[in-house]
Amino acid sequence: METNDQHRRDFIKKAAVGSLMGIALFGACKESDDDEDQKVSPPEDLMQEHGMLNRVLLIYDHCNGLLAAKQSFPIEALSQSAGVIRTFVEDYHEKQEEDYLFPRFKRANQLTDLVQTLLMQHNAGRAITGQLMQLTKSQGSLLTTDGQKIAQLLTAFNTMYRPHEAREDTVLFPAFRKIVSHHEYDSLGEEFENNEHKKFGKNGFEGFVEKVAGIEKTLGIYELTQFTPKG
Repeated sequence: METNDQHRRDFIKKAAVGSLMGIALFGACKESDDDEDQKVSPPEDLMQEHGMLNRVLLIYDHCNGLLAAKQSFPIEALSQSAGVIRTFVEDYHEKQEEDYLFPRFKRANQLTDLVQTLLMQHNAGRAITGQLMQLTKSQGSLLTTDGQKIAQLLTAFNTMYRPHEAREDTVLFPAFRKIVSHHEYDSLGEEFENNEHKKFGKNGFEGFVEKVAGIEKTLGIYELTQFTPKG
């Protein structure tokens, strides 16, 4: 009888230990799956940043329309938008492309003409942004010859950057996966995240999205429903 009781206790003890180990293993696997779900690939990271760039291009469009209609608006909104382009898009996002993507395409001898054009457009965009930042420093210049120059710069920037980012999203970024190893691809995603946090802090991208949203609210173009066609 005692032997049977002992066997029963041993069985229960082993079953309990097995269950605990199973729970621990499931938790570890679940955590690993969650980590995998949270990982962002290099192209996905860059495409998200293109989404924010597009919102600034919409701000540029809106301000350009107001200039054409000779309607006033807070010049700070345009100055802040150019600041976002300079700080996040040009000094960070484009530098990521130039430091990590473009050299790999050149070494692989793939899409080299496209890469050269993209780099040339990066430099042209920086020149435009520099002029915009200079022209939007002072108040009251929007309805003068400065306003006309600003309108020309906004048009030139948007005319170049919409096809620029579309070509990156549909040609360059998809091709990038094919010219690097799986390990390098994954490690670059982590490196991109680390670079962003080092430069801007934990909420780098999200912080800039909030800043852009604030500019949209200032200009009255934040609510998405207002862009839905009537009727």
